Amino acid sequence: MTRHFISLNDLKKDELRSILDRSRAIKKNPDAFSGALRQKTLGLIFEKPSLRTHVSFRVAMYELGGESLYFGPADVQMEKREPVKDLARVMSSYLDGFVLRTFKHETIQEFARYSDRPVINGLSDFSHPAQILSDVFTMEEKLGDLKKRKIVYVGDGNNIVTSMLFAFSKLGFDLIYSTPKRFAPSAYVLRLAQLNAKKSGSKITTVWDPAKAVEGADAVYTDVWVSMGEEKIASEKKKHFKGFQVDSKLLKLAKKGAIFMHCLPAHRGEEVTDEVMESKNSVVFEQAANRLPVEKAILLYCIK
Repeated sequence: MTRHFISLNDLKKDELRSILDRSRAIKKNPDAFSGALRQKTLGLIFEKPSLRTHVSFRVAMYELGGESLYFGPADVQMEKREPVKDLARVMSSYLDGFVLRTFKHETIQEFARYSDRPVINGLSDFSHPAQILSDVFTMEEKLGDLKKRKIVYVGDGNNIVTSMLFAFSKLGFDLIYSTPKRFAPSAYVLRLAQLNAKKSGSKITTVWDPAKAVEGADAVYTDVWVSMGEEKIASEKKKHFKGFQVDSKLLKLAKKGAIFMHCLPAHRGEEVTDEVMESKNSVVFEQAANRLPVEKAILLYCIK
């Protein structure tokens, strides 16, 4: 059976834990996995510009002994040049797996339906699973057992918090999120997360006031307020985020030594201040570096 990696809600707890455990082994001894995907070729099909996802997956594939081909926004033009289902069937006859970075999540789902090869979600409007699994990896490195920790997300109810809700509820970790009411995660996402939480024993909590949410936190995570594709509503949307900036005053409400996280790129001066980004609490660059071992583990999970 073809293994896709499209949403963290699709995977079982044991599968997520297996990928995290392998990530740890890869980071400890990367040379032991250097030929694992020899003579395999990965296709990266990106509708959106990318830096970290593009570079990290290409380097991951190279260091596993394989190769990668990149197709940018002007190269493929899914649905404009040809139907997604046609592209998926043709490309899967050439390549051993894919990373897709799209605007619509449905594009990735359709590609996967018609592909004979594994499809990895490199970001969609709905979720960003590779990012969040690497973030969980980073939190466990820094904080140990997350069942004993208070993790708080502050900001937009976007694809990042969606994937956090799925990951935490599957793995049995508590999560507090604080968003403007107008930009909260969808009822659909919350319903799925609560169903997972009921099985795993975790707790998903909404706290509308970011200051109250962050009190005593072990980790504070934020993301941009305006995502790619939302440029037309940027000025109007930002009006709803007063009080949601992670500055030194807000971070001081967390525990002493709490870590600050951001998936990058950061809009310094909007969702986070330069002072917090450069503080001793910030682990954003270690977080970014951990994309590499985790994405290697995801590639090994998907491509045999």
